[in-house]
Amino acid sequence: MGIDIKTYKRWRKNIHDKRIGPHSPSANKLTDEERATIITLATSKEYMDLPPSQIVPLLADKGIYVASESSFYKVLNENLLMAHRGKSKMKCRDRPSPLVAIRPNQIYSWDITYLRSPIAGAFYYLYMFLDIFSRKIVGHRVHEAESMEYSSKLIEIICQREGIKKDQLILHSDNGGCMKGATMLATLQKLGVVPSFSRPKVSDDNPFSESLFKTLKYCPEYPSGPFSSLDNANEWSDKFAHWYNNEHLHSGIKFVTPMSRHNLRDSKILEDRKKVYEEAKLKNPNRWSGETRNWNKIEKVYLNYLQENKKLLRIDILI
Repeated sequence: MGIDIKTYKRWRKNIHDKRIGPHSPSANKLTDEERATIITLATSKEYMDLPPSQIVPLLADKGIYVASESSFYKVLNENLLMAHRGKSKMKCRDRPSPLVAIRPNQIYSWDITYLRSPIAGAFYYLYMFLDIFSRKIVGHRVHEAESMEYSSKLIEIICQREGIKKDQLILHSDNGGCMKGATMLATLQKLGVVPSFSRPKVSDDNPFSESLFKTLKYCPEYPSGPFSSLDNANEWSDKFAHWYNNEHLHSGIKFVTPMSRHNLRDSKILEDRKKVYEEAKLKNPNRWSGETRNWNKIEKVYLNYLQENKKLLRIDILI
């Protein structure tokens, strides 16, 4: 039903509807005559090929006001008169089919972010690859330019280090030149890695990398000034990756470290936490009105959900 469990329990305790009103119809409600006029105008020979956004101004030019543009759209939609027409394809707003990872080294996400250099207006470029299941930073490097040669070389090193086999990995990114360049795509084909890309001009299709970069740039250790050199930038990124993988308790994976989840040690950690809470509840049950904190392991991590008002097709293509 899409409601919280607390809301459901509250409803069960109070099943009587206590809402008051409204007891009278809305003052700005369209009359039946006005609704009929909208349909008559929109289907007339003069306006039948025009959308409400053009019908309303044309009527105003003639000194006629029937209803607002939104009212036109509403009435026409209710009467199934807004079907797509014309030679162009209907605009598709669906998101790509969701990808799902149930273990490490199935789906990587990567991106490039800017780091300040000593020269005003010039930047270093941090290439960073992330396993979305474990949130482990599997590879990173700072360079002085954006180049598909750099990204190609780095993904080769990562696949060798992580033991990636052909047709095992999906690599997701945005639509940048380094991501979709011929050299990068040829390298992925050689490695047997399937490329996946964000939709054009959609900023939240690569959320894992964007979230990682926010953590990187807002952590207390991030320098307030520019990096003094390329070596200094690489040295700092090494320290950050070590902290992020081995010490940072990630909220998206039940506050375990990415490295412990990547090595499949998180199940034991979460089971031990659950036992601690259950023992605490037995000692002082009055402190808990319901269940103890949920320490269950997150078994699946999804990338690219469909719209909520569509049927969610959770295609476990990697199981």
